[in-house]
Amino acid sequence: MWVILKTLFYLGLGSWVLGRGTRAMSAEEKTTIRGQVLEMFEHAYGSYMKYAYPADELMPLSCRGRVRGQEPNRGDIDDSLGKFSLTLIDTLDTLVVLNKLEEFEEAVRKTVSEVRLDNDVVVSVFETNIRVLGGLLGAHVMADLLRGRGERMQWYQDELLHMAKDLGHRLLPAFNTTSGLPYPRVNLRYGVLNPLSRTGTESDTCTACAGTMILEFAALSRLSGEAVFEEHARKALDVLWEKRQRGSDLVGTVINIHNGDWVRRDSGVGAGIDSYYEYLMKAYILLGDSVYLERFNTHYSAIMKYISQPPLLLSVHMHNPTVSVRGWMDSLLAFFPGLQVLRGDLKPAIETHEMLYQVTKQHKFLPEAFTTEFRVHWGQHPLRPEFAESTYFLYKATGDPYYLKVGQSIVEKLNTHARVPCGFAAVQDVRTGTHEDRMDSFFLAEMFKYLYLLFSEKSQLPFDIDDYIFTTEAHLLPMSLSITQPPCQGNGTEPRTALEEDLFTHSCPSAQTLFPNNPSFAKTIRDGYKYLNGVGRPQRVSSIRGIELPLHDNGMEPVEFLKSMGISLTQLNEAGGAQLDSSGPKGVYRVKLIAEVSQTTEEEEVLPLIVQVISPPFLGRIVLTAGPAKFGMDLTKQENGVKGSIVKSAPYSACGPIENPAELRGSIALALRGDCMFAAKARRLQGAGAIGVIFVDHKEGSSSEATPLFQMVGDGGPTSDITVPLVFLFSREAAALTTALEEHRHVEVLLLPKEKPPEKPIGMNIQIHLAKEGEVQARQGKGTTIQLLLQPGDEDDEEEEPEAGGNLPTGGHCVSTATEEQAPPPQPCADAQTPPPTPDPSPADPESDP
Repeated sequence: MWVILKTLFYLGLGSWVLGRGTRAMSAEEKTTIRGQVLEMFEHAYGSYMKYAYPADELMPLSCRGRVRGQEPNRGDIDDSLGKFSLTLIDTLDTLVVLNKLEEFEEAVRKTVSEVRLDNDVVVSVFETNIRVLGGLLGAHVMADLLRGRGERMQWYQDELLHMAKDLGHRLLPAFNTTSGLPYPRVNLRYGVLNPLSRTGTESDTCTACAGTMILEFAALSRLSGEAVFEEHARKALDVLWEKRQRGSDLVGTVINIHNGDWVRRDSGVGAGIDSYYEYLMKAYILLGDSVYLERFNTHYSAIMKYISQPPLLLSVHMHNPTVSVRGWMDSLLAFFPGLQVLRGDLKPAIETHEMLYQVTKQHKFLPEAFTTEFRVHWGQHPLRPEFAESTYFLYKATGDPYYLKVGQSIVEKLNTHARVPCGFAAVQDVRTGTHEDRMDSFFLAEMFKYLYLLFSEKSQLPFDIDDYIFTTEAHLLPMSLSITQPPCQGNGTEPRTALEEDLFTHSCPSAQTLFPNNPSFAKTIRDGYKYLNGVGRPQRVSSIRGIELPLHDNGMEPVEFLKSMGISLTQLNEAGGAQLDSSGPKGVYRVKLIAEVSQTTEEEEVLPLIVQVISPPFLGRIVLTAGPAKFGMDLTKQENGVKGSIVKSAPYSACGPIENPAELRGSIALALRGDCMFAAKARRLQGAGAIGVIFVDHKEGSSSEATPLFQMVGDGGPTSDITVPLVFLFSREAAALTTALEEHRHVEVLLLPKEKPPEKPIGMNIQIHLAKEGEVQARQGKGTTIQLLLQPGDEDDEEEEPEAGGNLPTGGHCVSTATEEQAPPPQPCADAQTPPPTPDPSPADPESDP
């Protein structure tokens, strides 16, 4: 059966070559870029082995290893570190893909002889599964392959598989819950419920955390012969399926592991949910069980109905999916076009990928979160590989050399903006280009694997890549596992007759079916999203001043092209629109336009707050810039702010029962960011009697000067019960408070808003209509209206000065008409090359002051 699956699967990924558009990349060019990728990998991996091993990760700015407990706590980010040489294990099968077989054999020897898995460390079940268990399994599969060829690894006796089985048993205690959903954390030595485990108090986990176990656990079961792992992973998937919202077929982001109630009901395809959908599809491909495909198809239909608004992928409320819950997207959703390729839905995959590519053009990398207008929401970029992953899959599916150019841009940006002497450093803020002292293991496990494969031919790889499926961490598992043993008993789902099936519901895509005799179809899809953010539009030089439309030689009418870019044009009468004079240079048209202007909702801005230390000996001299929250008391409406003594919460994260309520009562609590939601912390501290909360960033060295302020958000549910003021301090500012607490027994602060900046100009929306001459006055109505008339002029008059009446050198004029309360005097339109006359700088004229 796996042969049939493989054939179906990779027929859809057969390449086809574009006839027009991007120039094909020569074999020499691909070899050069592949060599670059190899050199970059050697720099990153070599730096880890030289400066960091046996630590879990490399700190590329400090040129040393990151060891849990020896560096400042970063909150839940550190839950991936288990003192088990994480980066080494995560990189093992990458060494084989990159044909570094000697290095692989040496690394396996080190892993077998030096890595311990019985450490007294609390780790993330999800991260340990995908990175360490997946890394061990992928490396075992590669070692077994090389051993079978009789050339290398002859000493290997399945040691990596034994380590994987040991680790699997250490993760199993996390599944000891009433529902079958796993705890989010486990102690590698003591499990979950042991008094020495320091975990087991959590009640919630994310959907992806519970639903991203089946590939690794099923592979472990089928390679080791112990069915218990696959059974537990399947049970968790069964629970998530049963708990989906039956009306929308969507799932939420966070779920209670004991009773199965949804804690956060926002639903998308990014952080918190992403790999749950991925593993349903890939479980079908790897294991051959159609139940997983049926579930995936049900969810996918819901995603395309409610979440996908090409090229955007929004988050909605699972119970009311027509309502968007936020105006931004996170970078983890960049994996989704790759998953759509596996599903056979290439058109939306191309659309979303192109949108993401435009964002990278604007910001160099994908910001950790960005708005629907493609502005930065969270500026970090921890060298995530999801965009490279989707680029690879789209190239495999289309053979379009455009995606090789996209991959080349990724390589160049990494070398230019992330490379440092001791490896590659994450970007702390894409707006400033500042670096962060981290190089996560997934950078070596995934990024270099996808980039190397993108520029490689199958014949250049040490094995047939089409025989394997990628896990979410890009570890390789053989599709032959589907015939190793029958699927788990009882794996079933109720029949769904209402689900509409399409051509690819039970098979993989065929390029000829998708694009019959039209290999340039992908380009026509991309072209509609080429200038989403205004970056990269070609500049045309013309002696004629007119409206330039970025048209292409594709026969598309100008109006239709504008519509494809999201600009709606309407005609003023049914007889026809304005005449488009195409006698000039290509792409330049003289038209007569009317633009209706209306006030828009002002862009939401972050109004900073301040924390002022007012107790002796400071007496107000310490003033710290703080960020606000979207819930809790509105300090801008408190005339005198909120005053109180500060007390550290115990525990400092405020994610468990509060241990010092007597001290907190009537005081302002200090709590560390991380481990749970801001709203959960605020509720606990408010319940303990705190009159306010100051949240402290867990990221060492962060400051309001280097990182833009943001507004803390709730947990997706109602937050009206939280009434105390909440502020956020970056770690550098917060250090002033913690130092003061260490030196003085009583520290009193005042929370109040910072002085408001001057108001921004009102934003405007412009709706453009094409009109014939004589119809201009007919459209005048209520509200502010700008009438723009472009008329043919004599090119010889270009350098003439404007006359008093406001006539332009181009022969056009601009008239603004408004209601009497708003009407300004007529003004000449400013020309891009000829400035208006300089007004007389009379001291008595206030408007002459620049």
